[in-house]
Amino acid sequence: MENLFRLRENGTNVRTELLAGLTTFMTMAYIIALNPNLLTNFDVGSALWNGVFMATCIASAIGMFCMAFLANKPFALAPGMGLNSFFAVVVGNIAAMTGMTYVASFQAALVIILVEGIVFIVLSIFNIREKIVDAIPLGVRLGIAPAIGIMLMNIGLGSNAGIYSETGGPFFMMRDFFGALTPSVAQGSMGSGYGPMILTVATAFIGLFVMVILAKRGVKAAVLLGMLVASVVYWAGDALFLGANPFASLAGASFAPPFADMVETTLFKFNFSGFLQIGWFTAITLIITFCMIDMFDTIGTLVGTASRAGMVDDQGSMPNMKEALLSDAIGTVAGACSGTSTVTTFVESASGVEAGGRTGLTALTTGVLFLACIFIAPIAAIIPAAATSAALIYVGVLMLMGLKNVDFDDMDQMVPVSLMLIGMPVSGSIGHAIGLAMISYTVIKVFSGKAKEVSVLTYVISALFLLKFFLIV
Repeated sequence: MENLFRLRENGTNVRTELLAGLTTFMTMAYIIALNPNLLTNFDVGSALWNGVFMATCIASAIGMFCMAFLANKPFALAPGMGLNSFFAVVVGNIAAMTGMTYVASFQAALVIILVEGIVFIVLSIFNIREKIVDAIPLGVRLGIAPAIGIMLMNIGLGSNAGIYSETGGPFFMMRDFFGALTPSVAQGSMGSGYGPMILTVATAFIGLFVMVILAKRGVKAAVLLGMLVASVVYWAGDALFLGANPFASLAGASFAPPFADMVETTLFKFNFSGFLQIGWFTAITLIITFCMIDMFDTIGTLVGTASRAGMVDDQGSMPNMKEALLSDAIGTVAGACSGTSTVTTFVESASGVEAGGRTGLTALTTGVLFLACIFIAPIAAIIPAAATSAALIYVGVLMLMGLKNVDFDDMDQMVPVSLMLIGMPVSGSIGHAIGLAMISYTVIKVFSGKAKEVSVLTYVISALFLLKFFLIV
């Protein structure tokens, strides 16, 4: 272990690294159930859900093993939030355009993930992605993590609640619960009146406050324990007040890993012919769109995670960035082959760093635990969406702490970061928000007589985003 991960050099030991890996796992375990929920529209228990569940565990583990052995960093990887929601939207659009089933459309969309993963492996090997990271202005880099936090809070307070408003759009707790929905509307749109709405909101906020209180008391597993408490509240309310059996799906369920469902629906199931049915122009447009979004989502999440973990220098750069980006790219290819959306670095990795994790042994430990989770699919499936909402809100709040590093007295930083803060939750895209920040930064510098302070690559990136926003829909 010492020779492999250079533990003494990094001021750590095996015990500390193992505990740090366990801590990271406990703070991000929600993705194991949340990702298949989002990618299958909460079609829990279906063959596709089981396939995505397996893919989430396996692709995450592969990404973390690469992070451990290539970059020797304590960062954990899994299918990225935001990108998985965007992927689900694309799958729905492909189904509408071609008339294919959702599963066939899902398999067609996996082609996009495969292509972008291969492209990013090439770009990482030739240091192009690392140069793009360096081209992002420091102020924008500092604002990425807080902006992601607001987007996670938006997801947690919105559509992840699992119920919808009378217009068919997402149910937002801060809007629909506090007076916007009348009893008649609630009855008409939800079928059971205020019951599901109250239970969902109560579950999410109870889980959130439990996480906060436990974290303040120094409990490392605050997120996981908060989700457990929230789940118990939801199950009890479901049984006592709504007359449902929250554990009905466990009756006769098999705890054997659903390999058969994965093989049937997602494992190397690239529907190339179905993908081409959408037309060459649309196909190329989708690939370009995903590449641009994924490029800056991955960079943004990795930079945000490293910043949160204190592993960047004064210029916001992280050692071994190339190897970390390559691990991310390999994880994405593994995700495409196994059946999930883009794999990226998770900001919850900071919890393991705070617990003492400093090397790849932390990432390796978390990856092994993710693999072990393939044996608990039925249990993961009964975790209520409201419990995962609590985790998303809490993690989002933590990420907002990064705002203290942004100089809001400097307009060159304040304006791009402010636009990114609102642009990320509104667009639902990390990449689009970074693009908006890059464009605003460039415009401000140019028209304030400081054009020479902007690098050539920054100009190129800003121009590409302008083309993306106005020419590629």
